[in-house]
Amino acid sequence: MSRGPLKAIVVGAGIGGLTTAIALRRVGIEVEVYERATELRAMGSALSVMTNAVNALASLGIDLHLEKYGRRIELFQIRTGSGQLIKTRPFPDVCRDLGAPSFCIGRPDLQQALLAQADDCRIELGATATGFPHSDAGAEVVFDDGRVARGDVLIGADGFHSAVRGQLAGLDDARDGGYVCWLGIVPFAHSRFTGGYVGHYWGSGQRFGLIDIGHGRAYWWGTKNMPAQDSHHWRGGKEEILRAYAGWADEVREVIRVTPEEDILAVPAQDRPFLERWGRGPVTLLGYAAHPMLTSLGQGAAVAMEDAVVLATCLKAAGDPVQGLRRYEDLRRERTRLLVTASRAASDAQHLENPWRRTLRDLRLRCAPRRRLVAEDTAALAFPPVPAVDLV
Repeated sequence: MSRGPLKAIVVGAGIGGLTTAIALRRVGIEVEVYERATELRAMGSALSVMTNAVNALASLGIDLHLEKYGRRIELFQIRTGSGQLIKTRPFPDVCRDLGAPSFCIGRPDLQQALLAQADDCRIELGATATGFPHSDAGAEVVFDDGRVARGDVLIGADGFHSAVRGQLAGLDDARDGGYVCWLGIVPFAHSRFTGGYVGHYWGSGQRFGLIDIGHGRAYWWGTKNMPAQDSHHWRGGKEEILRAYAGWADEVREVIRVTPEEDILAVPAQDRPFLERWGRGPVTLLGYAAHPMLTSLGQGAAVAMEDAVVLATCLKAAGDPVQGLRRYEDLRRERTRLLVTASRAASDAQHLENPWRRTLRDLRLRCAPRRRLVAEDTAALAFPPVPAVDLV
C-alpha cells in the first residue's frame, strides 16, 4: 500500500497486541492498535511471563522491568491435594541456565508494564472489527462504527473470539477442556507461601495453583471436572468452592477463604484444534487468535510475546511484507503446535479421576530423574533464536 515506512494494523490491545505494537515500533514499523473494549482494563487474574518470553523480548532490546511489577519464580513444587510433596521441579535452575528468570504477575500489572513501553503507539478504543476485504495491495479492516483502518499488514491479536480469525477460518471449532476454572488474587501470608512460590496441587478430577505474584499477593486458580453446560454457566459461590477443596492443604483452603467472593472469577477451560494456516495475503494471526491453548503449562502469554518478536523480525527482514508474514507463520507453526498439544496432554493427565491411574502418574513424577525434568522444562523455556535485525 504505502511507499514510505511499513505500517501495521493490530486488532486487539491485550497482551499479544500490545507486545506486537512494542516489537514493531522497536524495528521501525509504524503501528496502529484497535481494541473493541472502551477502556483498557485487564481482568483481575494473573499469568506467567516465562524465560522464553523474557529472552525473546531481550533480543529486540525490550525490558519490561517485570521485577517491579511481579515476582520471579524461586520454587516450583507439585503436591497432592492434602499437601504431600510429590516433586520439586528444577524450574528455577533451568531459568538461570537459560539466562533469564520467569515471572508471575497480575494481568493488570503486566498491562501497565506494556503500556509504559507502548506510549508512542496509537491505540484506539471502542473499535469492534467486523471484517476485512481481501486485497493483495495492502490491508484494510472495517469497524462496526464505520471506521476503516488501512495499512500494509493486518495482525489479528484479538484473542480466543478473534474477529480476524473468524473471517479467515471460522470460530465453530472451540473445544471444551472438561472443567471450570476459578481464579482469584488476594493479599496472603502463610508459612508454606514463601517468596517466589509456585505450588500445584493435584487431586481427583481437580487441581489447584497457589502462586506468589509479588507485593504480598497470591494468585490462585482452582479447577474441577464438570460437563460443558455446567462449566460454561457456573453460578455457584465461594462456599461451593470451599466444599470442592474440603480436606485439601491448609494453605489451599485458607487462600480461598480470605478471598472476597466478588473477586473470584469463574471461566470455562477451552482451546481449539491447531490451525495450520494462520493468514492470507497481508493478514495474519497472533497469540490466542492463532493458537489458543489450555493453561496447564502457563505459556499462553509468553508464547504470544514470542510471536510478536518473531513477527517484527520477519517483517523487518523481508523485502515484501506478505512474504514476511508467511515466514513468521512458518517459523512459529511447529513450536506452537507442540505447546498446544502438550497443554492439552498435561491437562488430561492432571485431571484424572481413576485412582490407579492417578497413583501411577504421581509415582512416575516422583521417580523421574532430574535430567528428564530439566529437558522438559528447557524445551518449553528456550526461545528459538531468530536472525538479528537493526533496531530503532
